[in-house]
Amino acid sequence: IAIAIVYALIQYYCASSIAMVMTGAHEISKKDNPRFYNIVENLSITTGLPMPKVYIVDDKAPNAFATGRDPKHAAVAATTGLLDIMNDKEVTAVMAHEMSHVKNYDIRVSMIVFGLVCVVGLISDLAFRMMFYGSRRRDEESSPVGYILILIVAILSPLCASIAQMAVSRQREYLADASAVNITRYPEG
Repeated sequence: IAIAIVYALIQYYCASSIAMVMTGAHEISKKDNPRFYNIVENLSITTGLPMPKVYIVDDKAPNAFATGRDPKHAAVAATTGLLDIMNDKEVTAVMAHEMSHVKNYDIRVSMIVFGLVCVVGLISDLAFRMMFYGSRRRDEESSPVGYILILIVAILSPLCASIAQMAVSRQREYLADASAVNITRYPEG
């Protein structure tokens, strides 16, 4: 449990940096890419959020993401592939979606849900191991019903937790879409 708590704290405080390093993103300023930076800056003003750090990932695949535990520690990134194929209205719509994740604290919610799923998995694994290794009683004294219940719980708990995590993630995506339309006033985008 101590290791899980330390891991959760590291994820909470360092997840943004880890995400940027893993994707190979590099931070930009206004002079590096005025078009993209101005779009993010305008959205920041529109939403009333602090200006996030702006990153570009050198990748031909069109993609974008936001990260950060709260608006003060937020960062947004887009790939070069996305910036190359989309016009300003489309990039604005994509970045409004990403800024909505920041505004709605979706990254924090996702981290909490992930932590809860990990705890459920840890408890399930512990119950499963206790079933096989924890009891030294004779087979005659053990109840097969107890073993069956522990086995069912150990198998179904992580599955249910993962499904709940996916459902929360999907709902946050819908919320970000709706918030982006609210921000841009441009549903077609």
